[in-house]
Amino acid sequence: SFLQTTTQLVCLPFCVLTQAQKRDGSYTTDWEKKAEGCQREAGLAKLPDLKDAEAVQKFFLEEIQLGEELLAQGDYEKGVDHLTNAIAVCGQPQQLLQVLQQTLPPPVFQMLLTKLPSISQRIVSAQSLSEDDIE
Repeated sequence: SFLQTTTQLVCLPFCVLTQAQKRDGSYTTDWEKKAEGCQREAGLAKLPDLKDAEAVQKFFLEEIQLGEELLAQGDYEKGVDHLTNAIAVCGQPQQLLQVLQQTLPPPVFQMLLTKLPSISQRIVSAQSLSEDDIE
């Protein structure tokens, strides 16, 4: 769909950059395992390991697709939840928000905006826990 294609183009540079960092050794398997374990312990298993570009990209695309499907079925609450998750892991969330603003009905977009702070806080918490565990 148009939304999925646009969001792939918006967030692809982020995934490519992170993958390049993985190749040059910036990330290790131990780091990825510890970050994933901390997220699971914190009750954030739904979010991918944010240091794993492939997992982030897969999660992002799945969340966009699920969000679109649920919105098409009229389940706005769950659809917005999935789109919010995609925004949270997107490398360029402002551009994605602009696309969503143009494609979603205004009440649905407003619902999405009200949910953004909670998912952002989950990501900040997950990153803080990961960093504390590694130090």
